[in-house]
Amino acid sequence: MVDLVLKGIRKDFGATRAVDRINLTFPHGKLTALLGPSGCGKTTLLRMIAGLEDPTHGRILLGDEDITALPAHRRRFGMVFQSFALFPHLTVADNIAYALAIEGVDKAKRRARAEELLELVQLPGYGARRIGELSGGQRQRVAIARALAQEPRVFLLDEPMSALDAKLREDMQVELRLLQQRLKITTVVVTHDQREAMTMADQIVVMSHGHAEQVGPPQQIYSRPANAFVASFIGKANFLSGEATGGRFRVGEFTFEAPRAPSFLTGSKVTLAIRPENAVIGGKGPNALPARITFIRDVGSTRDIYLSTPVGEIVVEYGAGESLPPMHVGEDVPLQLPPETLHVFAREPEAAA
Repeated sequence: MVDLVLKGIRKDFGATRAVDRINLTFPHGKLTALLGPSGCGKTTLLRMIAGLEDPTHGRILLGDEDITALPAHRRRFGMVFQSFALFPHLTVADNIAYALAIEGVDKAKRRARAEELLELVQLPGYGARRIGELSGGQRQRVAIARALAQEPRVFLLDEPMSALDAKLREDMQVELRLLQQRLKITTVVVTHDQREAMTMADQIVVMSHGHAEQVGPPQQIYSRPANAFVASFIGKANFLSGEATGGRFRVGEFTFEAPRAPSFLTGSKVTLAIRPENAVIGGKGPNALPARITFIRDVGSTRDIYLSTPVGEIVVEYGAGESLPPMHVGEDVPLQLPPETLHVFAREPEAAA
């Protein structure tokens, strides 16, 4: 059992730094999601792991083996690209066994391995079909089977579900996660979809501008974001701009308590964040605000109540099973931001007034 470890990885393209001083451990047998917006460096990082890009600086280790300079074809890593890159002139079985044919594995063994993998990805009996006869989800499974044919030491996936429709994408997320757990293979998935990362990953690496902003289990990152960027990218959040004052936080004419917040010097510019499901309409308590309902969005599983307040717009979310009195647009209601649910971050320089 060996971990995949990145030490001080940096990648420059001319004057542009795509990845900057990344130190990460990908635990053996676990699935890690590289999550972030387009251009954050996640695909470049994956390509360096795969051996398709050379790091400008740093080392890549698989256990005690330094693989930084090892060519891609000798790393024995399986990879599924966004486009799947299947050969339309070959059958499904021949696509899966293509790398084995290159290695000189005899035909009977290739066929047996292809049939074994088709069973694994729930496509038994599809070996003789052509790629053009398959649906998008079936093509994805064939691409996964092909990547697994050589029994890779690490499995790499670059936004493998982005081309699928929403329902199929969610089904495939679960299927791929169950397959990874069954195989216990170290897996790295690149995605910009936070729901996908939350569904599949043991560990999430949230990336921005070439940096790893936060690394941890999905629920830890959701409930304890390291900064305002992470809070906004993982799930939804309401943000308020204010300043620290004597252990509390002032936003406009209102002062808020946040007992779990780090210490800030008086006058420090801060950003307060609260998840929509943590804000409360009605009742009495600290951190109270007057509010007026401006819009109600009911999508069945959740109801979002949009509120105008003296400190800005705030959205409150209720689950379908939660008890909620009748509410109407234009109604004035009391609002609470429970102190223990408020996150407080140093305000980013570009957000300063």
